[in-house]
Amino acid sequence: MSNWKHNARTVISALAFLGVSAAMSHADSFGAISLSPETGATGWSHDYNSRREAERVAQSHCFGNADDCRVAIWFKNGCGAVARGPDGWGADWASGSRRAQRAALAACSTRSYGCRIVRWQCSGAN
Repeated sequence: MSNWKHNARTVISALAFLGVSAAMSHADSFGAISLSPETGATGWSHDYNSRREAERVAQSHCFGNADDCRVAIWFKNGCGAVARGPDGWGADWASGSRRAQRAALAACSTRSYGCRIVRWQCSGAN
C-alpha cells in the first residue's frame, strides 16, 4: 500500500473516531429531584439518558424515606434545585447550580418565607 493511501486511511479513521466521540459527548443528560412536601425527604438523579428514567430514579430514592414524594423538578443538560420553607416549597432549573438555587429560592418565596435550599443537582457537563 502506498504511503499516501495509508495516511489517508489513518486520517479517515481518526476523523470517524472523533465524530463518534463528539456525538457521544453532546448527548442529552437528564436529572430530577423528588420531594416529600410533608417530611422534606428528597431523592435525586443525574446523568440519565431520558427524563423518564431520571424521574423514576429520583422518585425511587425519595420513596425510601417518605410516602408522598413527587417530582419537584427535572432538568436536561443543566442544574435543578429545590427550596423549602415552613409554608411551602419551590423548584427551578438553570444552566448552573448557583442560578438554579437562586431561581428555586425565588419560586419558594412566592409561597413561603424563610426558604432554604434542600437539594440541588446538576446533570451533564455542569
